[in-house]
Amino acid sequence: MDLEKLATENRNKESVNIDKVSTIEMVQLMNAEDKKVAHAVEAELPQIAKAIDAVAERFQAGGRIIYIGAGTSGRLGALDAIELTPTYSVSSERAFGIMAGGKEAMFEAVEGAEDSEELAVNDLKVVQLTAKDVVIGIAASGRTPYTISALTYAKAQGALTVSVTCNEASEMNKIAEVGIAPVVGPEVITGSTRMKAGSAQKMVLNMISTGVMIKSGKIYQNLMVNVQPTNKKLVQRSINIIHDATGIAHEKAETFLNEAKQDVAVAIVMIESGLGQVEAEKLLSQHNGRISDVLEALK
Repeated sequence: MDLEKLATENRNKESVNIDKVSTIEMVQLMNAEDKKVAHAVEAELPQIAKAIDAVAERFQAGGRIIYIGAGTSGRLGALDAIELTPTYSVSSERAFGIMAGGKEAMFEAVEGAEDSEELAVNDLKVVQLTAKDVVIGIAASGRTPYTISALTYAKAQGALTVSVTCNEASEMNKIAEVGIAPVVGPEVITGSTRMKAGSAQKMVLNMISTGVMIKSGKIYQNLMVNVQPTNKKLVQRSINIIHDATGIAHEKAETFLNEAKQDVAVAIVMIESGLGQVEAEKLLSQHNGRISDVLEALK
């Protein structure tokens, strides 16, 4: 593919003199371009919603969410996956990222990895990809050989395929079952897709994973009830969540958190139902972790 035909590779007419302007003019120009990102993502909301519904269905049936890509795009996928564990208690075996070039590529560029089609297939074979899984391919250009190959292989195995690119007419969009392409236009620095394109990709990935967590019962009202209280900050956040959800005093919220064995959702059900820890845990299990459904059933 001719790179010059890609929106992400074109020159931005607004920034051709960025090396000559004052610092305040420089950042004003960057900020003006960044404002276009949210509008580009807005145009893709129907496709993002479609992806959330499809991914949530697979995830709730036991499938894994596998993010895959190279360079900045791969790192953004890995970051989204990593943050699901402390935020929503999602096991790293249920959601994870695969980088072209392996784990070391997270911190250093691995030359040639993004051009290897065989490497992508091998990486998915290593994690034993199945038809139950979801593969989210990420590439700003939509033409990265590694990511194209990953989507092609995943589709052949029956896995759900989602592409996140910033070029509408891309090979990845044609392959994926759900194609998402917020077109942010040329970057302030030509071809530096860690800027607007990266911001757009992160917004899309955040929406997909958060939407799936909501659908999977890991949110009550708008509270992160599956947060893991693994440090002082998160313990306090857990106490605050219990207080906000039930109106109970912070001191009592902490007591219930301890009685619930540090499980915020269980603590809330205990408070709202008057049940003990074992009973509350059982009810949550029966209702796929959805507190709202538990409380509705108890009425």
